[in-house]
Amino acid sequence: MFQGKAFTLNLQPDGIAELCFDLQGESVNKFNRLAVTELAQALDILEQSKNIKGLLLTSAKDVFVVGADIMEFTAVFTSSPDQISAHLAPNNINNNRLEDLPFPTVVAINGFALGGGMEVCLACDYRIASTAAKVGLPETKLGIIPGWGGTVRLPRVAGLDTAVEWIAAGKENSAEEALTARVVDAVVEPAKLRDAALFTLQQCISGKFDYLARREQKKSPLKLNFIESMMAFETSKAFVGGQAGKNYPAPVSAIKAMQKGADKGRDEAVQCEAENFAKMASTPVAHSLVGIFINEQMLGKKAKSWEKNPIKKLHKPQC
Repeated sequence: MFQGKAFTLNLQPDGIAELCFDLQGESVNKFNRLAVTELAQALDILEQSKNIKGLLLTSAKDVFVVGADIMEFTAVFTSSPDQISAHLAPNNINNNRLEDLPFPTVVAINGFALGGGMEVCLACDYRIASTAAKVGLPETKLGIIPGWGGTVRLPRVAGLDTAVEWIAAGKENSAEEALTARVVDAVVEPAKLRDAALFTLQQCISGKFDYLARREQKKSPLKLNFIESMMAFETSKAFVGGQAGKNYPAPVSAIKAMQKGADKGRDEAVQCEAENFAKMASTPVAHSLVGIFINEQMLGKKAKSWEKNPIKKLHKPQC
């Protein structure tokens, strides 16, 4: 149905479509501009097709999706807040379209699903993880916040306490931890992952699993009254702010984004998140942390090349 350099879309005889992420020329999957564009093209086909009963989202690599392409960040972060928000828009549109498809969606998480990779998983109706999977939203470690719906969907999927803990800490979580936190729906051995994801999809198609109710929960305001909301958010901001300190504003900013979008539907809440993301991305803290991360990545690549081409002989200096 679609063959690109990042995504392949195939339709099986039973009416189940498989969208497979396999970014050519890279050892891992990441959302660069090419991947974002191709995902939109695949969604065009999925929305227009009349004979699809369900969608399975998979990865052809050992790592599911590590997130956004950080190498594209530096140019974006030097832009104005409006331009930064505009950069986020295609990703948020894609995730919303994935969430709104006229059939159930299940993702098979076979490895790392971090940042934008985790956010696309949250846009699916059910998440089935391998025991080897690691999931999380580590954006605050770069001085920013999730920008593709993470602060909107995670609290609606797993509850506010889990969302605050995961996003503020920015740590990677094991598949078992994710299952306990209700972020994923099942954990199986790697060899059984595909079958388990397909079984879940069939349960949705047959009507045994109410995937539409799950969507409605993700697209609706948080189920907290005014008093509950005020107590939960103000307590969280005070505690996280005390832990992070005034020089590390991203964790508290993420909570503020959740708070501002708590009484709103998905689309408005995502816009609140985008506004907070743009503010954080413009800070010196984010510029510095992203710069350090990029330098570490470049050093790691050079170290690997040195391993492949070790120094064979050293010349003595001339006196």
